[in-house]
Amino acid sequence: RRPSASCPPPTSNVTKLCPDAQCLFAFYGGETAYHKYLIMLQFFNVFMFFWLANFVIALGQVTLAGAFASYYWAFKKPDDMPAFPLFSAFGRALRYHTGSLAFGSLVLAVVQVIRVTLEYLDHRLKAAENKFAKFLLSCLKCCFWCLEKFIKFLNRNAYIMIAIYGTNFCTSARNAFFLLMRNIIRVAVLDKVTDFLFFLGKLLIVGSVGILAFFFFTQRIKLVQDTAPSLNYYWVPILTVIVGSYLIAHGFFSVYSMCVDTLFLCFCEDLERNDGSPERPYYMSPELSEILLKGHLEPSKSADSQG
Repeated sequence: RRPSASCPPPTSNVTKLCPDAQCLFAFYGGETAYHKYLIMLQFFNVFMFFWLANFVIALGQVTLAGAFASYYWAFKKPDDMPAFPLFSAFGRALRYHTGSLAFGSLVLAVVQVIRVTLEYLDHRLKAAENKFAKFLLSCLKCCFWCLEKFIKFLNRNAYIMIAIYGTNFCTSARNAFFLLMRNIIRVAVLDKVTDFLFFLGKLLIVGSVGILAFFFFTQRIKLVQDTAPSLNYYWVPILTVIVGSYLIAHGFFSVYSMCVDTLFLCFCEDLERNDGSPERPYYMSPELSEILLKGHLEPSKSADSQG
């Protein structure tokens, strides 16, 4: 509205420099509670976003772990397996393990919100010249980054133990942690080998799709030369295709990664519960036993021959 007695224009040089200055309506009653606690509400929205996103990821992980574990612990494969292992695992997760998944997601979401808060403080203190504050913030950011990675690793293995035994989150996390610590050498070797193989797989897929997209959009493939669009800047669709292929490949390989982690935990648990005798046979498949039990069976065979 125009300047009036109830809303006078500012008495400064603004009115002289800009004669058309006017008062604009903002809201009634001064500052509302919404504007007063706007930052807190934004942090609450960020926290709920992290919590729900982590819960959905946890639900997917425990569903895949339940399906793969039902395959491993079936003594007669595939006769002892359920008809629809994926749907059965999803139903068990929703019916029995929702609280455990929510608690694990809550712990991870709290750490992630703390990291966002540290980034916000770092952004606000960029203009400050306090070197001690910058050093302290850098240390805290590094510590909470490591803590987030550790919690993600622990949650992932805890969800596998939840899918196998159906125990609560704390018990599953403790059992998974100590089981991995008892097999730390196998864990290190398996992680490095699988990470390298998954990296090669993603690189092969992304590279192949990128080369194919380059030849397609530059009209160098004679079979589809007439259907390929004529573009002045073909790097934009090529980069879009490369990014999309990487995301799709990452999604597919994450399923294989969950399969490897689940079968490995089941294998370690199988070794501690059974000894391969007729009274306590292993549940692993013959192919898996040939790969993973070569060094484990050779000493027992030599001991039997000496006896």
